[in-house]
Amino acid sequence: MDIIKNMFKINIRNFNHFTILSILCFLAGFLFWIYWGIRYGIWYDIGIYSITIVFVIAGIIGIILSLMEKEEEN
Repeated sequence: MDIIKNMFKINIRNFNHFTILSILCFLAGFLFWIYWGIRYGIWYDIGIYSITIVFVIAGIIGIILSLMEKEEEN
């Protein structure tokens, strides 16, 4: 369990412009899905899912990677 704990050390002090870009990417995917559903009344189209998933997953991965602690080697 220590391996997983050490692998995902997230520190909010690492918040930078890459984190902001990732949050915007995540929100863009989610808001695009909401907009499309309201505008066209279709919530289960495979095309909209494919666009939304790319943005949301890129945002989540970007947030995690930008907040991870960097290990310093001596």
